Amino acid sequence: MAHQSCVVSHPPPYAPLRHHQSQHHNRNNNNNKNNLVQFKYPTLLLPRTHHHNASASASNLFGFPRLRRPNISLNALDSDAPDPHHQGSVNFGRNESYQQWDSLTAKFSGAANIPFLLLQMPQIILNARNLAAGNNTALMAVPWLGMLTSLLGNLSLLSYFAKKREQGAMVVQTLGVVSTFVVLAQLALAEAMPLPYFSATSVVVVSGLFLNFMNYFGLLNAGIFRLWEDFITIGGLSVLPQIMWSTFVPYIPNSILPGAISFVIAVLAVTMARSGKLSEQGVKFVGGISGWTATLLFMWMPVSQMWTNYLNPENMKGLSAISMLLAMIGNGLMLPRALLIRDLMWFTGSAWATFFYGYGNIACLYLSNIISKEFFLAATAGLVSWIGMAFWRDSVVHGYSSPLTSISDLVSGS
Repeated sequence: MAHQSCVVSHPPPYAPLRHHQSQHHNRNNNNNKNNLVQFKYPTLLLPRTHHHNASASASNLFGFPRLRRPNISLNALDSDAPDPHHQGSVNFGRNESYQQWDSLTAKFSGAANIPFLLLQMPQIILNARNLAAGNNTALMAVPWLGMLTSLLGNLSLLSYFAKKREQGAMVVQTLGVVSTFVVLAQLALAEAMPLPYFSATSVVVVSGLFLNFMNYFGLLNAGIFRLWEDFITIGGLSVLPQIMWSTFVPYIPNSILPGAISFVIAVLAVTMARSGKLSEQGVKFVGGISGWTATLLFMWMPVSQMWTNYLNPENMKGLSAISMLLAMIGNGLMLPRALLIRDLMWFTGSAWATFFYGYGNIACLYLSNIISKEFFLAATAGLVSWIGMAFWRDSVVHGYSSPLTSISDLVSGS
């Protein structure tokens, strides 16, 4: 229950719009002044703050003008707003159901902390026991480079969700940063991770947590936060190709060339965006790199795992079915929220991890006769039911006749 106290349910992200352009119209139509309705699909990726909030200026990655919500005032003639004489109408109920679903999806997102915490705790406890017993060699089996990559992904997504004011997702990413850092600290104590690398990682972790939460509460200068975003953009874009390349070694030559090339490209892209030498579309593209590279890093994890399973089927006996189930549940809990706020990047990453990392490895374990048929069928039924419920409920609160419309909105960014 303690983790749920960190989740603060937002009001519906599509709040009533009242703009100064509509004031003259409202003076001439006093009877319609209470008929302003919810604008269903404003521009996403904007923090839910007022324009004078200091943190709002930090949400613009390279200091260019932010996208603004359309200056539109809709009255009852132009919308499906409830008739004031029929408060029990279907449309009024739809708005209320939206608020309830908005609150529930925020709680689901926050509840993902439970399976993710359970997913990491066994490794932390095992490492602590080996350290206490003086068995430092056992910690050599934990790949510190892979843990470091995961840490960078968590930090990047923390910045992304902090700007979006998604508190539940922020807590999940913060938990990922802290738990991964604890494992790295254990590896450093066992001398399984070089001390200089751990020292540099410690500085990045402390700085990242401090800057993200200072920015979230509007206490950070926008220029400082842009420097941090530049750092994670360059870091993420440099690491991703190198990790992808290294997965297939020794079938391809071992080389640092992919990472080096990506680093140069990332530095040039950030420099050109900051200096105003890119088009508006180019600036938007560079501004979204850090979030997408972090998502792709996590998406690559199941690819790497399944490639390992293919090469060494016997190693699958060491794969925990419970861990894969927890990964499936944790990512699956965030899907309804990502779908509701029409966040394609968040939805893509969570869906990929749910189906390919969690459920995909459960399927591999079943096909290898490592888990029972009952376990596999229960996981399948639970996943299908949850995904079906999420799409059905989303279509209901938006008044759609088909869940396919929700998918269309998600892809188009409506």
